[in-house]
Amino acid sequence: MLLHVLHETTYDYVPTVRTAQHMAHLKPADGGRQKLLSHRLTVEPRPLQQTETVDVYGNTRSFFSLQFSHDALRVVAESLVSTGPCEVPAQSLPWEEVVECMRYHRGAHYDPASEFVFASPYVPRDDAFSAYAQASFPEGRPVLEGARDLMRRIHADIEYVPSATDVNTPALEALRLRKGVCQDLAHVMLGCLRSLGLPARYVSGYLLTEPPAGQPRLVGSDASHAWVALYLPAKDAPGVWVDLDPTNDRMAGEDYVTLAIGRDYSDVSPIRGVIHGGANHSLRVAVTVTPAQAVAPAKAAAP
Repeated sequence: MLLHVLHETTYDYVPTVRTAQHMAHLKPADGGRQKLLSHRLTVEPRPLQQTETVDVYGNTRSFFSLQFSHDALRVVAESLVSTGPCEVPAQSLPWEEVVECMRYHRGAHYDPASEFVFASPYVPRDDAFSAYAQASFPEGRPVLEGARDLMRRIHADIEYVPSATDVNTPALEALRLRKGVCQDLAHVMLGCLRSLGLPARYVSGYLLTEPPAGQPRLVGSDASHAWVALYLPAKDAPGVWVDLDPTNDRMAGEDYVTLAIGRDYSDVSPIRGVIHGGANHSLRVAVTVTPAQAVAPAKAAAP
């Protein structure tokens, strides 16, 4: 599927911002089931410095610096992406075996996925998470089957309410409230999986804004979205990551665009930075993902 992504972020500042430095994760991933055909990042006013680097997880991030006064900031990311279906193994190991695979053993082969078993800034390992998750993981259950059941339960138990939380709400608080947005549902699922010793990572991205005829419109399709990737090790083959979306109770498909991966939201926030001035500001974000046939493709641009 060819998808055109337009992500526009606008800040209005009062009083004027004197200087600012920002970091953005707005360039879609290129690899696996997804190919990035073109990308353009436009910043207004034009920054004095704008560079691209790759972080430790392979995400492309853009740094830009505005060393002059400004009362507004507009950042527009336009991308053309080709997506394919997610390959899901027919079978997965029992969840206890996956936990054992991720444990440290002297002389054993190191699996980089083991990093995603540990706590992260927004997602602790906690008994409350493991207690909630345990119902989905009885003894001997295949790990993917258990994760899909956990996804279904989180979707049913946690109400999608945009005003109930903010970007800094701890995952344990979202579990207690039983309310939140896609970020919160993803964090809760990460906490549950990791607290059992299962490797899982945070995925930021987008959903097709308007689905094909006859299919329901997904929650979160008019903004940036978040879901979870679970690692499935294999005995005689490389392990694979499988994407699960608790907000919509489904596995990711061709209508999902992956932006970045990390331990949690703190690793992949779309835009963050430091400003001097602008004590009060308003923020507007608009995301549109459409079939590429309906738009002119974006031109690639140097960072």
